[in-house]
Amino acid sequence: MYVAHLSLTDFRSYPQVELPLEPGITALVGPNGQGKTNLVEAVGYVATLGSHRVPSDAALVRAGANRAVVRAKVVRDDRSTLVEVEVTPGRANRSRINGGSPGRARDVLGILRTVLFAPEDLALVKGDPDGRRRFLDDLLVQLTPRIAGVLGDYERVLRQRSALLKSAGAAARARAGADLRTLDVWDAKLAQTGAQVVVARQALVAALRPRAADAYEQVSAGQGELHLRYRSSLDSALGPDADEPALDPGAGVELVEARLLDAMGRLRSKEIERGVCLVGPHRDDLALSLGDLPAKGYASHGESWSVALALRLASYTLLTHGVDDAGAWSADWGPDGEPVLILDDVFAELDTRRRERLAGLVAGARQVLVTAAVPQDVPEPLAGARVDVMGGEVARVL
Repeated sequence: MYVAHLSLTDFRSYPQVELPLEPGITALVGPNGQGKTNLVEAVGYVATLGSHRVPSDAALVRAGANRAVVRAKVVRDDRSTLVEVEVTPGRANRSRINGGSPGRARDVLGILRTVLFAPEDLALVKGDPDGRRRFLDDLLVQLTPRIAGVLGDYERVLRQRSALLKSAGAAARARAGADLRTLDVWDAKLAQTGAQVVVARQALVAALRPRAADAYEQVSAGQGELHLRYRSSLDSALGPDADEPALDPGAGVELVEARLLDAMGRLRSKEIERGVCLVGPHRDDLALSLGDLPAKGYASHGESWSVALALRLASYTLLTHGVDDAGAWSADWGPDGEPVLILDDVFAELDTRRRERLAGLVAGARQVLVTAAVPQDVPEPLAGARVDVMGGEVARVL
């Protein structure tokens, strides 16, 4: 698949811009602050309904405008689909497909798939667990768009249950009685939706594990072994004296749901005291290690970059080829068009060896979008079409 045309209205710095694109490699070149990243950010937004730069959609709307519109013409198997997403802060975003009636924004998920490499990727290794959880969830949504609804339901239940815990904690501190029957209902809802998220993430990590290990070996030239493990908050809920993990990696939804309910029951007094949910996928993590040591805190700067690149390359492989018979776990998964690769100013962050290895690994992709401050920042294997970006204007260089 590839993006044949990108149109933006009041998105970031652009009142209006039209950018025709072609298969192969396109470099968007221009000084910092001219809008290169805004363009590739918009492409990624169509695929995931999220930005790799900010957690909120509000920053995507140009200052002074009420809404932003992103339109992308996506070509897959010689068939084109016009995708339009309207971003309106404070209201539900809307979408259109081929000019049809407005629908939910998430109706467009799955039409376009992207894998984005960016300087922010270093936080996947060095940052907090929420970035790694988001990495897993964004990839899950692209592989199985229906999981977006489950994730949304879980977030809503989590907010409601957290509010009830705070209320119960305030009542306890005021020595007033608190009716906890409603909390029982939200416990069940959190366990039901949370179990689906946990099982999907565990299966994804199992599918990523060998692909990430292979990618790390290629990027690092065989210097060390990368290991991935899904770390559940249920493990910590058992306490330090537990003999074995709370969850087997192949645990089903019903078992995980039961374990979550049990953990919430045992932790209820602590949760009421602190006013927060102490167990659930919102507290889980993707554990990354090189050999026997955790990558966070032990990996060098170069090794951390190799881990981050390996995660993105493994995502690309999984989106392109799906899972083989030995690793198949969901009928929803499978090859459904090679994703668009986006490399946002990443080469300026890499040393020469990693730059050359990454360029060689991705040069043959169906479509690659590269941003760079100067043409010299684009490695030779990625020489292709060039678009100059300056002051909100785009111009193709012949």
